[in-house]
Amino acid sequence: MSQDSQENLINEELQNDNVLENNEVSPEVEAVELSVEEKLSEELASEKDRFLRLFAEFENYKKRTSKERVELFKTANQEVLLAMLPVVDDFDRALVEIGKSGDENLVQGVNLIYEKLKNVLSSKGLEEVALQAGDVFNADYAEAITQFPAGDDLKGKIVEVLEKGYKLGEKIIRFPKVVIGQ
Repeated sequence: MSQDSQENLINEELQNDNVLENNEVSPEVEAVELSVEEKLSEELASEKDRFLRLFAEFENYKKRTSKERVELFKTANQEVLLAMLPVVDDFDRALVEIGKSGDENLVQGVNLIYEKLKNVLSSKGLEEVALQAGDVFNADYAEAITQFPAGDDLKGKIVEVLEKGYKLGEKIIRFPKVVIGQ
């Protein structure tokens, strides 16, 4: 017998050993096939998990950038509005002084211009921080310039608001400057 024919016989015997009488696959071959199938299903599960994590990460990224974009649009005017606040302060002081003159037409004219300016600024999201004398002082919403000796009824409370504060949306862009009682 030649070497080729011997190899053919060995291969046939191996195939016969692996195939049972009813053309069933032997347990060894079935175990190998299952392990290959199990490996593939594990790889598939791993890739699905990886895909879902990547998809979730991308969704979080979209939400985060969308939120940042909305926040940017809300505060985009902040620099311009901050630059306009001294003009509003000047109008407040001018109205007090013009009111002393007694000229009602002048007071009414300046007041109309002032109200237009305030309406334009409020349409852009600017709001006044509402503080009055007698309110309890909160360092999160106001800046204490000085303390003034006061009675027990004004201790820890605002005695006077020196400069109005403003906020843009929920963010305070200029804190009110106040005097508090000691």
